[in-house]
Amino acid sequence: MALPRLALVPGEPAGVGPELCVRLAQRPRSDCALVAFADPATLRAAADALGLPLNLLHEDEPARGAGDLPLRMFPNDNAVAFGHPDPRNAGAVIGALLDAADGCIRGDFAGMVTGPVHKAAINEGGIPYTGTTELLAGHAGREVVMMLANEVMRVALATTHLPLRRVADAIDADLLRRVLRTTEAALREDFGIAEPVIAVLGLNPHAGEAGHLGHEEIDTIVPLLAELHSGGMRVVGPLPADTAFLPQKLAGFDAVLAMYHDQGLPVLKYSGFERAVNLTLGLPYPRVAVDHGTALDLAGRGVADPSSLEAAVATCARMAARRQAR
Repeated sequence: MALPRLALVPGEPAGVGPELCVRLAQRPRSDCALVAFADPATLRAAADALGLPLNLLHEDEPARGAGDLPLRMFPNDNAVAFGHPDPRNAGAVIGALLDAADGCIRGDFAGMVTGPVHKAAINEGGIPYTGTTELLAGHAGREVVMMLANEVMRVALATTHLPLRRVADAIDADLLRRVLRTTEAALREDFGIAEPVIAVLGLNPHAGEAGHLGHEEIDTIVPLLAELHSGGMRVVGPLPADTAFLPQKLAGFDAVLAMYHDQGLPVLKYSGFERAVNLTLGLPYPRVAVDHGTALDLAGRGVADPSSLEAAVATCARMAARRQAR
């Protein structure tokens, strides 16, 4: 079977994404074939800053040696100064993401790996943008789930980039049903877990303390979990968030569903930030991203840690290979 062909999109050109892609190109891969969607001048500048070789190839040429990187060109409108995002380059950033997504939907690519994007620069460039997860979901016409994962745990989110005061109103049975079904399907299909067990956190402290600290658990979460459990889904909860991540409890779960962003992600990032990745579940193709920002203060200095991008590529390659084998 041919290696999965993955689209690699560096993200913000003034951030660390380009140099992380150059680092990836320094050794041949045995799990996938990468094609970068990027500006060639920016990649060469990143290679110069790192003092590493870079041989940009036509996208259909295979990488054979250190520094080889097949490329689909997306030239920036303005020259890049590392550490200083330019809104005039927003079109190239979003264009690369959408073109890669089109290629995945057509079947030209088996998955997509993305670097960090600078939200403010995109919006200042005149393109409404809340995040790549939302961009790709809208492009594919799918409702998706954000999951972050590392070697210790997988954490899916019921709500993502939502102000805290709006979270409780957003948590309803329809949302949780969709998120849990999407998460379970991904655990089966993309991670190869035959009978996944998902821990579901409560919304309130102590999972509501039998209604004394909130009624969302009693009114919404408990009935929904009972419904799903009766249908064969292995869900456990609602669990208090302050104890659900203890190692002895995590050992019994394949994933944890957190009700909001900062309920689950700080714990995951503390447990292993460098190797954490961001997955978009529910798309018609695997999409995996780094779990860090553009790191503008590090860009062009050659000191950015490539571990998260390495983990993202390896994760996406495994997911893509599993889908190809079906």
